[in-house]
Amino acid sequence: MARIVMKFGGTSMAGTERIRRVAGIVKRQQEAGHAVAVVVSAMAGETDRLVNFCREANALYDPAEYDVVVASGEQVTSGLLALTLQAMGCKARSWLGWQVPIRTDDAHAKARIEDIDADALLASMASGEIAVIPGFQGVSPEGRVTTLGRGGSDTSAVAVAAAVKADRCDIYTDVDGVYTTDPRIVAKARKLPLVTYEEMLELASVGSKVLQTRSVSLAMKEGVRVQVLSSFIDESAPPADDLPGTMIVSDDELEGSDMERQLITGIAADKNEAKVTLTRVPDRPGAVASIFAPLAEANINVDMIIQNVAKEKGETDVTFTVPQADLARALAMLEERKEAIGFFRLISDDHVTKISVVGVGMRSHAGVASTMFKTLADRGINIQAISTSEIKVSVLINADETELAVRVLHTAYGLDAAA
Repeated sequence: MARIVMKFGGTSMAGTERIRRVAGIVKRQQEAGHAVAVVVSAMAGETDRLVNFCREANALYDPAEYDVVVASGEQVTSGLLALTLQAMGCKARSWLGWQVPIRTDDAHAKARIEDIDADALLASMASGEIAVIPGFQGVSPEGRVTTLGRGGSDTSAVAVAAAVKADRCDIYTDVDGVYTTDPRIVAKARKLPLVTYEEMLELASVGSKVLQTRSVSLAMKEGVRVQVLSSFIDESAPPADDLPGTMIVSDDELEGSDMERQLITGIAADKNEAKVTLTRVPDRPGAVASIFAPLAEANINVDMIIQNVAKEKGETDVTFTVPQADLARALAMLEERKEAIGFFRLISDDHVTKISVVGVGMRSHAGVASTMFKTLADRGINIQAISTSEIKVSVLINADETELAVRVLHTAYGLDAAA
């Protein structure tokens, strides 16, 4: 008998009919002899609706009261799933974040899980009861409801799996696994049987929307095996134990598999980037710090950074990227500090896309970046910025060329599925 944590997202819980389908999937896992806990998201669109209520009530809302409101979406679906399972003859009950308890810090609306006391939950699962837990929420040191930030249910599921020492955490989504790239862009994209934590972390951070970045980071830290599956399956489909989803695993588990020989695992495209350029910045110590220090204080993440070679006048141009959602704030902040920084002109462009190639094979193979640059050059695609890590190369290009870039790179790295 295995101990399994199952997580279902908003599209899987969107209405009573889909909740009934989810209950059937959960029941089959229990009937297979497994001890089961389920983590659920709010119904699709419900969190946005609740957030809008908060904004209408008070534009400068108290984050603690915001958490009380938005956490209710997951409370509804956890209760409905428990009721549906009971109607199917299963022993089930819902557990709110404070009842488990899932202890977090007091950073309302973006709390981080610090500890989970799983004793009562384990006793419930051992008795044959299906535990249904609302994702996205916990309890602060002061006993107030907290939420973990958007997409936090994935993190909740991984944290619960770590706390109960689950054999596996199954993340059910509207896709049936992790692909080499977005199948809507490349019809020949292949589903990957295995992906390492590091690769999934990079893919999640550069545009792949399958898993939340924090959940992957936590899974890697705690050694939780995560499987990505689709909840939109027929009742006659095999159980999750046999479904060909994608398993997120450690490097050690990957050793000896065919995946180890694969140079590139996947290609991601992120259109949520914006480029900022400051011209004629004084080329002196501290000038660059005066640009990025205030952005860091405002929690604006900066990604790609390019500083041109200093000109004869002792000036240089500095280019970097920020999330599109933070562009207006970043520009306003820089304009306010124009005199202190000493730049001449501020230029922005939000019509850009970050294209990334990711793979652990990069560690032991040269030429990955050159292949990327040559492939894009051959199709007349101009590279505006570059950033790298040990297992990733990212470039910034014009947004109009996104699909062409993804397709030609997918082919160049031999990722196309056989016809």
